[in-house]
Amino acid sequence: MNRLLISLLVVIFITVCSKKEEYSSISPINWDKRTVNQSIKNSLTSGSTYLSVYSQIYSMTEHKTHDLTATISMRNTNKTDTIFIEKAEYFDTKGNLIRTYFNKPIYLIPMETVEIVIDQDDNEGGTGANFIFDWKIKPDTNEPLFEAVMISTYGQQGLSFTTTGIRLTN
Repeated sequence: MNRLLISLLVVIFITVCSKKEEYSSISPINWDKRTVNQSIKNSLTSGSTYLSVYSQIYSMTEHKTHDLTATISMRNTNKTDTIFIEKAEYFDTKGNLIRTYFNKPIYLIPMETVEIVIDQDDNEGGTGANFIFDWKIKPDTNEPLFEAVMISTYGQQGLSFTTTGIRLTN
C-alpha cells in the first residue's frame, strides 16, 4: 500500500512539474466572436498606432530585471460610432514579431474597451516590447485610444506606470 501511494505521488509530481504553463495573454477572449464577418467599407479612414509595452524593466543594474504584468487597453472613445481594429501585433525589444493576437478586423462598440493581458511570467517582449495596431474609423470620428498599464509587486513593494500609443504617419 505504501509503495502504491509513493508511486502515485511520484507520478503526480512529475506530471505537475512537467506541465507547460500557457499564458493567459495568448487567448484572453475569443477574438472570433468580435470578428467582422463582412468587408469593411473603403470609405473609412485607416491608421496605425504604436504602443510601447514593458514586460521587463531594469533594476539596480542592466543585468537585473523585474518581470511585469501589462494590461493593454484598446478603447473606443466615440459615443455613437463603432470602430474597427484590423490587427494587433506584439514585438520584442529587437523588433521580432512575438505573436499576432488577431489579423481579422474586430469591432469595438461606442465607449467600449477591450484588453489584452501580458502575464508577468511572459517576459518574451523584454524591456522594449511594443504593439502595432492597424485600425479603421469613420471620417470625423475619434481615433482609437491605446494604453498600457504595467504593474509588479514584490513583497511589500509595488510599482506601476502607464504608456499611451502614438499614431504612426507612415
